[in-house]
Amino acid sequence: MPRNLTATTLTGAMVHNLARMRTLIAEAHQPTPGGALQVQSRQDTRLWAVVKADAYGHGLLNALQGFAAADGMALLEFEGARLLRERGWTRPVLMLEGPFDAGDVRQAAQQQLTLAISQPRHLQWIAAAGQPVQVYLKINTGLNRLGVTPAALPAFLDALLATPNVQLAGCMTHFANADSPGGADTPLAVFDEAVAAVSARLPAGSELAHCSANSAALYTLPASLQHWARPGIALYGASPFAGRRAPELGLQPAMRLQGEILAVQTLAPGEATGYGGRFVAESPIRIGIVGCGYADGYPRVAPTGTPVAIDGVRSRTLGRVSMDMLAVDLTPVPHAGPGTPVELWGEQVFIDEVAESAGTLGYELMCAITARVRRQTG
Repeated sequence: MPRNLTATTLTGAMVHNLARMRTLIAEAHQPTPGGALQVQSRQDTRLWAVVKADAYGHGLLNALQGFAAADGMALLEFEGARLLRERGWTRPVLMLEGPFDAGDVRQAAQQQLTLAISQPRHLQWIAAAGQPVQVYLKINTGLNRLGVTPAALPAFLDALLATPNVQLAGCMTHFANADSPGGADTPLAVFDEAVAAVSARLPAGSELAHCSANSAALYTLPASLQHWARPGIALYGASPFAGRRAPELGLQPAMRLQGEILAVQTLAPGEATGYGGRFVAESPIRIGIVGCGYADGYPRVAPTGTPVAIDGVRSRTLGRVSMDMLAVDLTPVPHAGPGTPVELWGEQVFIDEVAESAGTLGYELMCAITARVRRQTG
């Protein structure tokens, strides 16, 4: 049988976090003491649940359950989009990186997927598809990955409007710095100006959806709450902000990674544990060896002191993480022994704490869990 190392997806937390996003939208429209609305944006903002990368490592089918109340799903993998349709998802599906070849465009037409487009070849593929394809025009507002720049917009829009089969449903962008105070103010202004330019080229009465708010912007930039918002990391119970924990944002962790102690060692002063002897005991200490390592997705660079919870009691890692094991301090848990459960992250140790210790992000840890870790839904 496999080791007792399990990644549990908590679909109840996913339900909660999606509801929390709707609460943020409602709060943005609460009157101030003077009676005016806090923001001049839409009260009916709809939500794309971003489920790319197998729902940030949580499992796409789990996301289908946890985000059943979402207005749409957004991802980039066309096989994932096919699975959503096969499993009965009939609401909108947005392909965040657009098509990668002409076959993707044909699939989009057949399965009613919405494509984010920004390249001339996208238009060429759509023209050849022979069927109408719904698209969002992606605007580059400073992230400089995908999207049409404002300078290139007039020429691209000329080409788009002349392309057969294109059904322009909306415009979208992706903020580079929504997690920094004021970091998305200018990009939002650039986006709004671009949307106005696009709208001016459309027939009178045409409705053009706007989508710009990500997880961070839902908290910091209510003015970005337009027709659609597209939260990602917050839906999985991790914070989009450095230094702010999920609970203060009203979020619940949607993944628990739990192993168990395989063995116990007692170190005398001067003895070390792990490769390179990175941890050296200053006094007698009991340590537990946990069956989890970097081959399971736990970060190798996590230093001594990275938090864990041993049978519900917070403690720390000791020494270097190896391929299959890591060591933990049993001092605060004197009763611990082989078989004692150890939460690597979850409800007691937030994934952002582990990520901070390792110098990375919760996103990376969620997506890094490997195939040999047992999966379950809780």
